[in-house]
Amino acid sequence: MALLIRHVAANDPDFAFCFRIRVDVFVHEQNVPVEEERDEHDPAALHFLAVREDGVAAGTARVLFKPFGVAKIGRVAVVKAARGLGFGAALIAAVEAELPLARSFALDAQVAALPFYERLGYAATGPEFMEAGIAHRHMVKPAASAASAAAPGPP
Repeated sequence: MALLIRHVAANDPDFAFCFRIRVDVFVHEQNVPVEEERDEHDPAALHFLAVREDGVAAGTARVLFKPFGVAKIGRVAVVKAARGLGFGAALIAAVEAELPLARSFALDAQVAALPFYERLGYAATGPEFMEAGIAHRHMVKPAASAASAAAPGPP
């Protein structure tokens, strides 16, 4: 099934779909308090919405821009009915592709999701920590453009 991924601002009417997915996944499935789900970073963040070809919203992610060219990916969520179909990987790939000037990507992954992000090239750093009652690890990945710029050229 095809997937359309586009970015939306927090004031875009389609942001309601992003937040609905986040509430379904984090609040209803994982028992994250709703007041922790929406935060002061949402208005300034770049939000991504993944929509199936039949028009059903299937996933979301947001990006916060940090110093030194770091794009911090967060609030990655795929609705239960769409999991295992490659939508999460497509969403992360779209986020990375949309940010060609990023020097690196960072995220705080739930420990259960570490293998997923590792398959996408992310590496865990630092100790495990708790966020919203769920164990997480910080993960990083150099941006392709930064990695290729740093790679030595031909002899």
